[in-house]
Amino acid sequence: MLTAEERMELDVLRKHGAGIRELARVTGWSRNTVRRYLREGYAAGMRKAAPKRAEKLDPFKDYIVDRVKAAAPDRIPAVVLFREIKARGYDGGETRLKQFVRGLVSAPAPATAVRFETEPGQQMQADWASVGRGVDKLKVFIATLGWSRAAYVEFCDDERVETLIRAHENALLAFGGVPIEVLYDNMRTVVIERNTYGRGIHRFHPGFLDYARHAGFLPRLCQPYRAQTKGKVERFIGYLKRSFWVPFVASMRQAGLKPDKHAANAAVARWLREVANARVHATTNEVPAERLIVEAQKLQSLPPPYAARSIRLLGAPPPQRKAIIGYQHPLSVYDALFPEVRS
Repeated sequence: MLTAEERMELDVLRKHGAGIRELARVTGWSRNTVRRYLREGYAAGMRKAAPKRAEKLDPFKDYIVDRVKAAAPDRIPAVVLFREIKARGYDGGETRLKQFVRGLVSAPAPATAVRFETEPGQQMQADWASVGRGVDKLKVFIATLGWSRAAYVEFCDDERVETLIRAHENALLAFGGVPIEVLYDNMRTVVIERNTYGRGIHRFHPGFLDYARHAGFLPRLCQPYRAQTKGKVERFIGYLKRSFWVPFVASMRQAGLKPDKHAANAAVARWLREVANARVHATTNEVPAERLIVEAQKLQSLPPPYAARSIRLLGAPPPQRKAIIGYQHPLSVYDALFPEVRS
């Protein structure tokens, strides 16, 4: 900004015919500054930097920074932070928040996935994921209905077949019925060997196959090395980690606590109800919970609780096999069950 004395000096020198080069040399100002003053007149010299206006986001910036630090090296999405600060009284826009968060972390490159659609009640996709590190590592069972995109999540200690069956029962109960088929990748507790009995005819885990028969769904396998063919659940895993797990762990750290499966399951049940299944889905442009009302009418009825208590014995080597009360067939039959099931 030019002072009053400098403006007067420029005016006097200009009246005496001094050019821009001479005016810049005498005053010590750059040629552009001199040129702008001569072009815009007195107002240019009087222009001051506008004082920074207070932003609605200002009272929440410390909170946002603390949340980002607590989540590191992972990232809490801006949409989650927006939801959190709104609950704390923020009444500004989400765009400004995204701009602020972008200055704190770098945005990851979006992942691509293959997409295909199924009819209501036709398919559920299921998979395991891992979260946490070291001794705090947990397994996560995720199930997503293909048409409604309604999701179920359960944190577990392991991926044993007994755990997988229990998680399936809980998921089907949450959805209110059983789909015609369930799509998997290469879970060892689902499929033992691909193409055992011919192309597309696989050897399924006998214990899990017994449960599938009891529940009334067909296990299907996605293409080898192409987990994207079950892209609905794959995309949801990424969404779960960003939108739930990372903010949850950050909150636990800030409270001086370690996340465990009990706390995670209690928190994720609310998150599914209030966020994941209540949001407008980016692909369907509809709310999964509302679409589930329609899809549930197309699902098969829920079976009675699975009574088997010694599932692991079904997969044991022949010398160790023992009779199990409650099964309707000899154990030798199970390796040949459902030979007609194709991926």
